[in-house]
Amino acid sequence: MWMKLAALCEADGPSGYENAVSDIAASMLAPFVREVKRDPLGNVLGFLPCGKPGAPLLALDAHLDEIGFMVTGHKDGFAGIIPLCRLDPRVMPSQVVRLLTEPVTRGVVTCLPPHVTDKNDASVPFEELYLDLGLSQSDAERLAPAGTLCVYDSVFTDMGGAVAGKALDDRACFVMFLRALELLKGRELNVDLVVCGTVQEEVGCRGAVAAAFGQAPDMCVAADVTHAHTPDASEDQTFKAGGGPCIGVGPTLASGISGALTETAKTLGIPHQIEVMGGNSGTNAWVYQISRGGIPCGLISLPLKYMHTPNELLLKDDLENGAKLLASYILKAAPPEVL
Repeated sequence: MWMKLAALCEADGPSGYENAVSDIAASMLAPFVREVKRDPLGNVLGFLPCGKPGAPLLALDAHLDEIGFMVTGHKDGFAGIIPLCRLDPRVMPSQVVRLLTEPVTRGVVTCLPPHVTDKNDASVPFEELYLDLGLSQSDAERLAPAGTLCVYDSVFTDMGGAVAGKALDDRACFVMFLRALELLKGRELNVDLVVCGTVQEEVGCRGAVAAAFGQAPDMCVAADVTHAHTPDASEDQTFKAGGGPCIGVGPTLASGISGALTETAKTLGIPHQIEVMGGNSGTNAWVYQISRGGIPCGLISLPLKYMHTPNELLLKDDLENGAKLLASYILKAAPPEVL
């Protein structure tokens, strides 16, 4: 399972350009489903019918895109960049990034040393950041022209009880789906499943819109990450890493699905946490809930440290317990209980 996660996270797939990671995700999904296909927007869709006439269709959604940025032009050999999503400029200076050129080019984000600046405690606005490619102006323009895509150049690290690297948001949840399907192999289901590895979540949940309308599921469980607690974080806005998956509860989520997930976790003794959401969850769950005539949707979130940075960190037990919870819920999922 962790080798699968490593392969997904080390693949490059910024929002709108997910082909490389989608190819890997489709090949990993294929052994567990009847059919895998892509929709016109690029979503990876895996279908597992239960074989029962009239069975409802349950969608599982996790997004495959990662945060990234793009070259806008060049100045004295340095490349200007813009983010393709919500990206924190505080973590950018001195980072090594990978430019998706042929062959791959690497650059370092500019960073003034403390000896020559009096702004040590201030973040640098994104428009003041550049990529140093170690090239002349002409070579930089030739090798990395405007429009060139960039991602963090991070290495996936297995830390024993945890993993770290880029794009755990949200590829860890796609691997959680694979693990749940592994646990369900050979079991009788009451629902048809469509597993959706969606695209373009970081730029407006666009893949989920296409999946919701294209597949028209009767219900959905979306999976994403949430903020895990660290010593410098507010306790009322974060969740315990190692405390189990978080089950979303709130007016924009289907109470029947949230309740069934919670009851399943309690009955089976699966560690879990409750995440109260007063409005838009900021995840694909929101899209399903308000698409078509309304699709009842629940949300499972994995506690993640250092979200949207080059080295996000996730505890392995949380992913495993999330997979157990999801598999157990799917086994008993059938109307009216899920709604």
